[in-house]
Amino acid sequence: MRLRINKYIASCGICSRRKAEEYVRKGRVKVDGQTIYEFSTVIDTDLNKVEIDNKLIKYETKKLYLMLNKPRGYITTNSEQFGRKSTVDLIHENIRVFPIGRLDKDTEGLLLFTNDGEFSNMLTHPRHLIQKTYIVTTDSNITDEKINKLRTGVDIGGYVTREAEVSIIDKDKLKIIISEGKNRQVRKMCASVGINVLLLKRVKIGDLSLGSLNLGTYRELNKLEVENLKKCIKNI
Repeated sequence: MRLRINKYIASCGICSRRKAEEYVRKGRVKVDGQTIYEFSTVIDTDLNKVEIDNKLIKYETKKLYLMLNKPRGYITTNSEQFGRKSTVDLIHENIRVFPIGRLDKDTEGLLLFTNDGEFSNMLTHPRHLIQKTYIVTTDSNITDEKINKLRTGVDIGGYVTREAEVSIIDKDKLKIIISEGKNRQVRKMCASVGINVLLLKRVKIGDLSLGSLNLGTYRELNKLEVENLKKCIKNI
């Protein structure tokens, strides 16, 4: 099989296609011992040897899709060199996988992992919209004015968010549904209207719910769940 270098790296479960292009641009990728810088490089999965940071990577034909209930205190990264706890430490599979998107260190909840670069790209590409549902626990006064501001869009530092679905669950809990993926977006949205976030948990991506999955554990998605996630994607 012949694949472009970014798709090949993603199919090895190393990272997404966009991240793979960054590795190529920085000269971290070798093909048959030679450093490459061209994204158009095509790999023969049966003949070529590909290395990242001088480590041989292996092409995987089996695709794996996992759901983790991420605990607080874990960062979302595939490699950690400063001794911090990483979400990949919670995944124990023979096939290497990478996280789809991110949850910040202090956020809990639904985080997907895969070795399917195409699937990851579909869920994270800026031109696609997929809803993500969060539960916010706060000690702040929740007013109609604050809720309306969150619904219509707020400035989170040079960027005005799209319309969001916001509802009150309890006196100290909100449900917020967004279709974007800006860095720490829900926390910044809440801060912009004076809502202090005590706990943030993502409970749903598209139609996929976290359900009763225990904190710190994961499970494999079934075929129907994967197909349903693909159907949730909307083009801008």
